Amino acid sequence: MPIDTIYRDSGCEWIDVEAPTEEDMKYLHERYEINNLLLEDTLDPNHLPKYEADGNVKFFLLRESTELERKNLNTISDISTKIGIFLLDNTIITVHRMKTRSISETKKELSSRQEICSPEKIALKIAVVIMKSFDDESLSLFETMDNIENEIFLKNTNHTNQIRRLYKLKRKSGLNSRVLTISTDAIDKFKLLNLEDSEVVDLKDKHKDVVADFDHLNIQITNLISMFLALSDQKANQVMKVLAIYSVYFLPITFIAGLYGMNFENMPELHTKHGYFYTLGVMGVIVICTFIYARRKQW
Repeated sequence: MPIDTIYRDSGCEWIDVEAPTEEDMKYLHERYEINNLLLEDTLDPNHLPKYEADGNVKFFLLRESTELERKNLNTISDISTKIGIFLLDNTIITVHRMKTRSISETKKELSSRQEICSPEKIALKIAVVIMKSFDDESLSLFETMDNIENEIFLKNTNHTNQIRRLYKLKRKSGLNSRVLTISTDAIDKFKLLNLEDSEVVDLKDKHKDVVADFDHLNIQITNLISMFLALSDQKANQVMKVLAIYSVYFLPITFIAGLYGMNFENMPELHTKHGYFYTLGVMGVIVICTFIYARRKQW
C-alpha cells in the first residue's frame, strides 16, 4: 500500500505506511532523516514493544492485539501485530504490516470531530485504542473460560479436547501478558510528550487495568486446569472403586469354585445329592454379606 497522508492541518501531518516496501523505507529515511535501524525495527514481526529517541525523532514501537486465529501460539506475533510510531516536530508517521483497529478508529475519530490535533495527541489516541484491543481480548478469553468451566462442571464433560482448549487459552493469555508487561516502559515514556498529565494518567490506568485482568485470567485458567485434572482423577478413582468392589464380591466365590474344580475324589459335599445347590447358596450368602458390609462402610 502506498504512503498515505491521513490527516493534515496547519500544525500537524499524519502519514501512514501499511505493509511498507524497501522503497518506502528508503523514502522515509531520506525525506524525514529517520535512522535506518529504527525503520528496520518496524519490519521485524517479533520485535518487542519499546521506546527510543534519536535526535529529534521519538520512536514508539507498540503491539496491538489481533483477532487472527493461529494454530501455533509460540511467539507474540501469533496474538498481536506491531505498530511503529515516529514523532518528528509537527509530523507523526505510523508504520504497520496489516490493517489495524487503532489506526482505523483514530482516523475515524479525527474525521468526525474536525478538531485541530497535535502529533502527540494522535499517538496517544492510537495507544489508547491499542490498550482497548487487549481489553476486548481479555473479555473474550474470560467468556471462553466461563464456557469451558460450565461444560466441565455443569454439563459434566471432561473430554480430552477440553484440556487442549484450556492449554490454548493459557498460551494466549500468557503471550498477551508478556506483551503488556514489556509495553510498560513504552507506555511510561508518553509522559515525555507534550501532553496533559491527566491524558497520560488515563493511558497508564488503562494499561494497568488490562495487565491486572490478564494476571487474574492466568490465575483462573491455572486453577481451572488443576480442577479439571483433579476431576478427571476423581472419576478414574470412582471407576477403580467400582471395579475393586466387584472384585471383592467375586473373589470368595471364585475361590470356592476353584477349590471344587480341583477334581479330587475325597472332597466335602462332592457326592452329596444337593451339594451343588448348597455350594451355590453359600456363594450367594457370601455375596449378600459382602454387599451389606460394603454398604455399612459406605464404600
